[in-house]
Amino acid sequence: MGALVVVAFLAVAREGIETALFLWAAVRSTGSGTTPLLGALLGIATAVALGYLIYKGALRLNLGTFFTWTGAALIVVAAGVLAYGIHDLQEAGVLPGLNTLAFDVSDTIAPGTWYATLLKGTINFTPAMSVLSAIGWLAYVSIVMTLFILKVRTPKPARTTPVKEYAA
Repeated sequence: MGALVVVAFLAVAREGIETALFLWAAVRSTGSGTTPLLGALLGIATAVALGYLIYKGALRLNLGTFFTWTGAALIVVAAGVLAYGIHDLQEAGVLPGLNTLAFDVSDTIAPGTWYATLLKGTINFTPAMSVLSAIGWLAYVSIVMTLFILKVRTPKPARTTPVKEYAA
């Protein structure tokens, strides 16, 4: 029992340290003072409030629907991580085509704006994406999302419980 408590404590402590380092890096990289810190605190306060409401039963969630939507969102995030990795390999010269762009919407989504930063941080969308990164992103989302949707949409067989026979 004590080992389980230690493991749980270390897992929570690691996540806390990781969050603190992430917030520190975000605040330092933006150089805009307290605005990112305020946003982080509002996000944490919102998460605490939602957690409390769910715990108290004031907010009821259909967990099947919740995890279906968050699973789909994570697939998009993972595709962004893949595209980021492809871009890094292109910058390192391992993969070709760094300057061959699939699209460039820098005129519409300026790279330095808050919404460009939000898109980059969540789904790794960049206003100018190489063809290879775009193909990797699209291939990943197409294949994995299709498999995910097929798995979610496949009806599960009904559980049958054996009928107990009682002797009179």
